[in-house]
Amino acid sequence: MKLLMIEDNHSVSQMMSMFFKKEKWDAQFAYDGNEALEMFSASPHDWDMVTLDLNLPGMDGMQVSAEIRKLSPTVPIIMLTARDSESDQVLGLEMGADDYVTKPFSPITLIARIKALHRRAELGPASQKEAAPLDDTELFDVVTEHFKLNTKTREAYLNDRQIEDLTPKEFDLLKTLAQKPRQVFSREQLLQLVWDYEYYGDERTVDAHIKKLRQKIEKVGPQIIQTVWGVGYKFDDSGAE
Repeated sequence: MKLLMIEDNHSVSQMMSMFFKKEKWDAQFAYDGNEALEMFSASPHDWDMVTLDLNLPGMDGMQVSAEIRKLSPTVPIIMLTARDSESDQVLGLEMGADDYVTKPFSPITLIARIKALHRRAELGPASQKEAAPLDDTELFDVVTEHFKLNTKTREAYLNDRQIEDLTPKEFDLLKTLAQKPRQVFSREQLLQLVWDYEYYGDERTVDAHIKKLRQKIEKVGPQIIQTVWGVGYKFDDSGAE
């Protein structure tokens, strides 16, 4: 794994460097927002993971996350923050982060989060895979009346139009919902199923990802992720002609 850690605290970086070496990961470090963007933009498709401190000199983590997302819509981003405000965490997720870890954190916890997120994304973005023929439904793992999804190529189609630039978490969230059309999932259930570990964050993490996912779906067709008020969310493409 090639990992970029963006962290202005040298002590934290040095500590995590030892853990990354133990995992045999190729970890590089940036200590302010501008340096981080310069390093990332030099080869945006070569990075497998980004950990991003929210409080950075030069350019703050929110801005860095948004700029990284412009360069690579799919690279997994874990936000590291000393802030405990729910609004800051949700805003960070809306700006493109896939997950967050609140400081102070255990190095073992961060390593576990990185591994969980990487497992979901290790097949790589759909743009780097050969497109699957749309007329052969046997190549798709999920097929409904108007929707198709291929987990190997990480591609999803609505009415034969690809839903583009899905982050790893957005893709997994869409897959989880689409595998059981019209079944209602609570936010707690989605956290357990999609985040792949015991997740102690605020359940509005799900809302932030649903919001971004809906925006990308609406670029190609009608909305297929429905809110069930007071309960959670469901997939329903019955009216997606």
